[in-house]
Amino acid sequence: MSILVNKDSRIVVQGITGRTGLFHSCQCREYGTKIVAGVTPGKGGTEIEGIPVFNSVEEAVRLTEADVSMIFVPPSGAADAILEADNAGIALAVCITEGIPVRDMVLVKRTLQGSKTLLIGPNCPGIITPEECKVGIMPGSIHKKGKIGVVSRSGTLTYEAVKQLTDIGLGQTTCVGIGGDSIIGMNFIDILTLFNQDPETEGIFMIGEIGGGAEEEAAHWIMENMQKPVASFIAGLTAPPGKRMGHAGAIVSGGKGKAEDKIRTLMECGVSVCRIPTEMGRTMLAALKG
Repeated sequence: MSILVNKDSRIVVQGITGRTGLFHSCQCREYGTKIVAGVTPGKGGTEIEGIPVFNSVEEAVRLTEADVSMIFVPPSGAADAILEADNAGIALAVCITEGIPVRDMVLVKRTLQGSKTLLIGPNCPGIITPEECKVGIMPGSIHKKGKIGVVSRSGTLTYEAVKQLTDIGLGQTTCVGIGGDSIIGMNFIDILTLFNQDPETEGIFMIGEIGGGAEEEAAHWIMENMQKPVASFIAGLTAPPGKRMGHAGAIVSGGKGKAEDKIRTLMECGVSVCRIPTEMGRTMLAALKG
Protein backbone atom coordinates (compact mmCIF):
# COMPACT_ATOMS: atom_id res chain seq x y z
CA MET A 1 0.00 0.00 0.00
CA SER A 2 1.07 3.61 -0.48
CA ILE A 3 -0.34 7.01 0.41
CA LEU A 4 -1.64 9.60 -2.07
CA VAL A 5 0.14 8.32 -5.22
CA ASN A 6 0.82 4.87 -6.68
CA LYS A 7 1.49 3.06 -9.96
CA ASP A 8 -2.06 3.75 -11.15
CA SER A 9 -1.93 7.54 -10.61
CA ARG A 10 -2.43 9.56 -13.80
CA ILE A 11 -0.54 12.84 -13.86
CA VAL A 12 -1.30 16.09 -15.68
CA VAL A 13 1.53 18.65 -15.71
CA GLN A 14 0.57 22.31 -15.51
CA GLY A 15 3.32 24.36 -17.12
CA ILE A 16 4.72 21.44 -19.11
CA THR A 17 6.02 23.57 -22.00
CA GLY A 18 8.39 25.50 -19.74
CA ARG A 19 11.97 24.24 -19.58
CA THR A 20 11.74 23.12 -15.94
CA GLY A 21 8.32 21.55 -16.30
CA LEU A 22 9.30 19.57 -19.38
CA PHE A 23 12.61 18.36 -17.92
CA HIS A 24 11.07 17.01 -14.73
CA SER A 25 8.04 15.59 -16.54
CA CYS A 26 10.40 13.50 -18.66
CA GLN A 27 12.34 12.44 -15.54
CA CYS A 28 9.12 11.35 -13.84
CA ARG A 29 8.03 9.43 -16.93
CA GLU A 30 11.38 7.65 -17.11
CA TYR A 31 10.87 6.61 -13.49
CA GLY A 32 7.62 4.91 -14.51
CA THR A 33 5.10 7.62 -13.64
CA LYS A 34 2.06 7.84 -15.92
CA ILE A 35 2.29 11.35 -17.37
CA VAL A 36 -0.94 11.44 -19.39
CA ALA A 37 -1.27 15.15 -20.19
CA GLY A 38 0.20 18.62 -20.04
CA VAL A 39 -1.52 21.99 -19.77
CA THR A 40 -0.40 25.28 -21.27
CA PRO A 41 -3.12 27.79 -22.29
CA GLY A 42 -2.95 28.54 -25.99
CA LYS A 43 -1.00 25.39 -26.87
CA GLY A 44 -3.86 22.90 -26.73
CA GLY A 45 -3.92 20.35 -29.51
CA THR A 46 -0.13 20.03 -29.69
CA GLU A 47 2.26 17.45 -28.28
CA ILE A 48 5.57 17.77 -26.50
CA GLU A 49 7.84 14.74 -26.08
CA GLY A 50 4.85 12.59 -26.99
CA ILE A 51 2.67 14.08 -24.24
CA PRO A 52 -0.63 15.67 -25.38
CA VAL A 53 -1.03 19.33 -24.38
CA PHE A 54 -4.41 20.86 -23.47
CA ASN A 55 -5.59 24.41 -22.90
CA SER A 56 -7.12 23.69 -19.50
CA VAL A 57 -6.93 21.18 -16.66
CA GLU A 58 -10.67 20.52 -17.00
CA GLU A 59 -10.18 19.43 -20.61
CA ALA A 60 -7.17 17.28 -19.69
CA VAL A 61 -9.07 15.55 -16.88
CA ARG A 62 -12.11 14.94 -19.06
CA LEU A 63 -10.12 13.40 -21.92
CA THR A 64 -7.35 11.54 -20.07
CA GLU A 65 -8.86 10.81 -16.62
CA ALA A 66 -5.91 12.49 -14.91
CA ASP A 67 -6.28 12.55 -11.11
CA VAL A 68 -3.02 14.17 -9.96
CA SER A 69 -1.60 17.53 -11.02
CA MET A 70 2.08 18.50 -10.94
CA ILE A 71 2.46 22.29 -11.09
CA PHE A 72 5.46 24.11 -12.55
CA VAL A 73 3.67 27.38 -13.29
CA PRO A 74 5.70 30.56 -12.47
CA PRO A 75 4.95 32.29 -9.13
CA SER A 76 2.65 34.98 -10.56
CA GLY A 77 0.23 32.37 -11.92
CA ALA A 78 0.81 29.39 -9.65
CA ALA A 79 -2.03 30.14 -7.22
CA ASP A 80 -4.48 30.31 -10.13
CA ALA A 81 -3.06 27.00 -11.38
CA ILE A 82 -3.80 25.37 -8.01
CA LEU A 83 -7.35 26.71 -8.07
CA GLU A 84 -7.79 25.50 -11.65
CA ALA A 85 -6.79 22.00 -10.55
CA ASP A 86 -9.30 22.22 -7.73
CA ASN A 87 -12.08 23.35 -10.07
CA ALA A 88 -11.30 20.45 -12.41
CA GLY A 89 -11.77 17.92 -9.61
CA ILE A 90 -8.13 16.85 -9.31
CA ALA A 91 -7.65 14.61 -6.25
CA LEU A 92 -4.09 15.75 -5.48
CA ALA A 93 -2.26 18.88 -6.62
CA VAL A 94 1.53 18.96 -6.12
CA CYS A 95 2.89 22.50 -6.47
CA ILE A 96 6.65 22.68 -6.93
CA THR A 97 6.73 26.45 -7.55
CA GLU A 98 8.77 28.61 -5.19
CA GLY A 99 8.07 32.29 -4.50
CA ILE A 100 4.27 32.39 -4.64
CA PRO A 101 3.09 35.62 -2.93
CA VAL A 102 1.73 35.00 0.57
CA ARG A 103 -1.43 36.93 -0.26
CA ASP A 104 -2.14 34.54 -3.15
CA MET A 105 -1.68 31.50 -0.91
CA VAL A 106 -4.03 32.94 1.71
CA LEU A 107 -6.76 32.87 -0.95
CA VAL A 108 -5.82 29.36 -2.05
CA LYS A 109 -5.84 28.05 1.51
CA ARG A 110 -9.26 29.54 2.15
CA THR A 111 -10.68 28.22 -1.13
CA LEU A 112 -9.43 24.67 -0.55
CA GLN A 113 -11.12 24.40 2.85
CA GLY A 114 -13.75 21.70 2.42
CA SER A 115 -12.51 20.84 -1.06
CA LYS A 116 -11.88 17.26 -2.21
CA THR A 117 -8.58 18.42 -3.73
CA LEU A 118 -5.54 17.89 -1.51
CA LEU A 119 -2.51 20.15 -1.96
CA ILE A 120 1.15 19.34 -1.38
CA GLY A 121 3.41 22.40 -1.40
CA PRO A 122 4.09 24.93 -2.70
CA ASN A 123 7.89 25.28 -2.66
CA CYS A 124 8.36 21.54 -2.24
CA PRO A 125 10.16 18.62 -3.92
CA GLY A 126 6.91 16.69 -4.32
CA ILE A 127 5.95 13.13 -3.44
CA ILE A 128 7.27 9.70 -4.39
CA THR A 129 6.16 6.16 -3.75
CA PRO A 130 9.36 4.26 -4.56
CA GLU A 131 9.32 2.00 -7.63
CA GLU A 132 5.76 3.12 -8.41
CA CYS A 133 5.24 6.84 -8.95
CA LYS A 134 7.28 10.04 -8.71
CA VAL A 135 5.53 13.42 -8.81
CA GLY A 136 8.22 16.02 -8.27
CA ILE A 137 11.89 16.83 -8.59
CA MET A 138 13.52 14.36 -6.22
CA PRO A 139 16.24 11.97 -7.50
CA GLY A 140 14.40 8.71 -7.99
CA SER A 141 17.51 6.52 -7.94
CA ILE A 142 18.12 6.85 -4.20
CA HIS A 143 14.63 5.68 -3.24
CA LYS A 144 13.84 2.05 -2.51
CA LYS A 145 10.57 0.39 -1.61
CA GLY A 146 10.53 -0.37 2.09
CA LYS A 147 8.76 0.31 5.37
CA ILE A 148 9.52 3.90 6.47
CA GLY A 149 7.31 6.87 5.68
CA VAL A 150 9.18 10.16 5.29
CA VAL A 151 7.68 13.64 5.68
CA SER A 152 9.76 16.80 5.49
CA ARG A 153 9.77 20.57 5.13
CA SER A 154 13.20 20.43 3.49
CA GLY A 155 13.89 18.99 0.05
CA THR A 156 17.63 18.46 0.34
CA LEU A 157 17.45 16.91 3.79
CA THR A 158 14.74 14.58 2.53
CA TYR A 159 17.18 13.20 -0.02
CA GLU A 160 19.83 12.72 2.68
CA ALA A 161 17.38 10.86 4.95
CA VAL A 162 16.15 8.71 2.07
CA LYS A 163 19.68 7.73 1.04
CA GLN A 164 20.51 6.69 4.60
CA LEU A 165 17.29 4.69 4.95
CA THR A 166 18.03 2.95 1.66
CA ASP A 167 21.65 2.21 2.60
CA ILE A 168 20.70 0.53 5.89
CA GLY A 169 18.01 -1.57 4.22
CA LEU A 170 14.87 0.08 5.61
CA GLY A 171 13.66 1.72 2.42
CA GLN A 172 10.55 3.88 2.19
CA THR A 173 6.80 3.47 1.66
CA THR A 174 6.14 7.04 0.52
CA CYS A 175 8.17 10.26 0.88
CA VAL A 176 6.38 13.60 1.05
CA GLY A 177 7.98 17.04 0.92
CA ILE A 178 5.30 19.31 2.35
CA GLY A 179 7.15 22.54 1.49
CA GLY A 180 8.98 25.28 3.32
CA ASP A 181 6.66 28.25 2.87
CA SER A 182 4.68 29.80 5.70
CA ILE A 183 1.36 28.81 4.05
CA ILE A 184 1.18 25.32 2.58
CA GLY A 185 -1.41 22.68 1.80
CA MET A 186 -1.06 19.39 3.70
CA ASN A 187 0.90 19.69 6.93
CA PHE A 188 2.82 17.28 9.17
CA ILE A 189 -0.29 16.03 10.96
CA ASP A 190 -2.14 15.39 7.69
CA ILE A 191 0.69 13.18 6.42
CA LEU A 192 1.37 11.53 9.78
CA THR A 193 -2.30 10.53 9.93
CA LEU A 194 -2.04 8.76 6.58
CA PHE A 195 1.15 6.97 7.58
CA ASN A 196 -0.45 5.92 10.86
CA GLN A 197 -3.26 4.29 8.86
CA ASP A 198 -0.99 2.63 6.28
CA PRO A 199 -0.37 -1.04 7.16
CA GLU A 200 2.93 -1.16 5.22
CA THR A 201 4.45 1.83 7.04
CA GLU A 202 6.22 0.56 10.17
CA GLY A 203 7.92 3.80 11.19
CA ILE A 204 8.05 7.46 10.24
CA PHE A 205 10.93 9.89 9.85
CA MET A 206 9.95 13.55 10.16
CA ILE A 207 12.27 16.39 9.12
CA GLY A 208 11.49 19.85 10.44
CA GLU A 209 13.27 23.18 10.65
CA ILE A 210 13.16 26.50 12.47
CA GLY A 211 10.18 28.80 12.13
CA GLY A 212 6.52 28.38 13.04
CA GLY A 213 5.03 25.82 15.39
CA ALA A 214 4.16 22.95 13.04
CA GLU A 215 6.67 20.56 14.58
CA GLU A 216 5.42 21.17 18.12
CA GLU A 217 1.83 20.60 16.99
CA ALA A 218 2.90 17.40 15.28
CA ALA A 219 4.75 16.26 18.42
CA HIS A 220 1.63 16.55 20.57
CA TRP A 221 -0.42 14.75 17.91
CA ILE A 222 2.16 11.95 17.83
CA MET A 223 2.03 11.56 21.60
CA GLU A 224 -1.76 11.30 21.58
CA ASN A 225 -2.39 9.33 18.37
CA MET A 226 0.64 7.70 16.75
CA GLN A 227 0.84 3.92 16.96
CA LYS A 228 4.24 3.62 15.28
CA PRO A 229 7.75 4.79 16.17
CA VAL A 230 8.73 8.25 14.93
CA ALA A 231 12.23 9.66 14.56
CA SER A 232 13.07 13.23 13.64
CA PHE A 233 15.70 15.79 12.72
CA ILE A 234 15.26 19.55 13.12
CA ALA A 235 17.42 21.80 10.95
CA GLY A 236 18.63 25.22 12.07
CA LEU A 237 20.21 24.73 15.49
CA THR A 238 22.85 27.37 14.69
CA ALA A 239 20.63 29.78 12.74
CA PRO A 240 20.69 33.33 14.21
CA PRO A 241 17.31 34.81 15.26
CA GLY A 242 15.66 37.02 12.66
CA LYS A 243 17.54 35.49 9.73
CA ARG A 244 15.67 33.42 7.16
CA MET A 245 17.23 30.00 6.63
CA GLY A 246 16.47 29.18 3.00
CA HIS A 247 12.73 28.72 3.14
CA ALA A 248 10.22 31.53 3.51
CA GLY A 249 8.82 29.88 6.64
CA ALA A 250 12.19 29.11 8.22
CA ILE A 251 12.74 32.14 10.41
CA VAL A 252 12.84 32.58 14.18
CA SER A 253 10.84 35.66 15.15
CA GLY A 254 9.38 36.92 18.40
CA GLY A 255 11.29 34.28 20.30
CA LYS A 256 9.28 31.51 18.63
CA GLY A 257 10.26 28.77 16.24
CA LYS A 258 13.66 27.89 17.72
CA ALA A 259 15.16 24.50 16.91
CA GLU A 260 15.95 23.74 20.57
CA ASP A 261 12.32 24.29 21.55
CA LYS A 262 11.11 21.98 18.80
CA ILE A 263 13.62 19.28 19.73
CA ARG A 264 12.69 19.45 23.41
CA THR A 265 8.98 19.16 22.66
CA LEU A 266 9.48 16.24 20.28
CA MET A 267 11.57 14.34 22.82
CA GLU A 268 9.05 15.02 25.59
CA CYS A 269 6.39 13.52 23.30
CA GLY A 270 8.33 10.32 22.73
CA VAL A 271 9.99 11.07 19.40
CA SER A 272 13.60 9.95 18.83
CA VAL A 273 15.58 13.03 17.73
CA CYS A 274 19.05 13.19 16.21
CA ARG A 275 21.06 16.41 16.28
CA ILE A 276 23.28 15.85 13.25
CA PRO A 277 21.98 14.85 9.80
CA THR A 278 24.43 11.98 9.37
CA GLU A 279 22.62 10.11 12.16
CA MET A 280 19.12 10.13 10.61
CA GLY A 281 19.16 6.54 9.38
CA ARG A 282 20.64 5.10 12.56
CA THR A 283 18.17 7.07 14.70
CA MET A 284 15.25 5.62 12.75
CA LEU A 285 16.68 2.13 13.11
CA ALA A 286 17.06 2.57 16.86
CA ALA A 287 13.49 3.87 17.14
CA LEU A 288 12.18 0.78 15.35
CA LYS A 289 14.04 -1.44 17.81
CA GLY A 290 12.44 0.41 20.71
